[in-house]
Amino acid sequence: MVQKLKLEELNRIDVETFKKTDKIPLTVVLDNIRSMHNVGATFRTADAFLIEKIILCGITPQPPHREIHKAALGATESVDWIYEKDIVTAVNDLKNSGYSVIGVEQTTSSRMISDFEIDKSRKYAVVLGNEVDGISDEALQHMDVFIEIPQLGTKHSLNVSVCGGIVMWEFAKALK
Repeated sequence: MVQKLKLEELNRIDVETFKKTDKIPLTVVLDNIRSMHNVGATFRTADAFLIEKIILCGITPQPPHREIHKAALGATESVDWIYEKDIVTAVNDLKNSGYSVIGVEQTTSSRMISDFEIDKSRKYAVVLGNEVDGISDEALQHMDVFIEIPQLGTKHSLNVSVCGGIVMWEFAKALK
């Protein structure tokens, strides 16, 4: 008979070990995310896939906060993060540090994530935009490339934390 594994049977690492573990070369940038639940969920997914860092920009709420913690379940302690008020500064700093900056956005030049070739020798940053407005207009022109996730139903977009999870998984698979 199949049984669920108990938490102690999952053999998860502790925060101290997580901090010392090699991360995949991916930074997630949250551009003006409104929802603390989306921020928390992004932290939790970043922990799951050993993402190196999250950069919170603009109005994006910052830990510690009870509502972020509800979804993050402690991942704000394991995943490195910084706050940068200005998204353009954050993007330019990443570029100057050798990152390819990928906007996750539906644009006239975006390509499907399945058609984007992830190069294991590069470092990447993915920018996820506001729940309503997407990536801010001032940041749009600073992206190196845009990717989007194929959608076959009636809705125009995915929840930003769901979108982030899909994107982080695709990069984690390719870069680990």
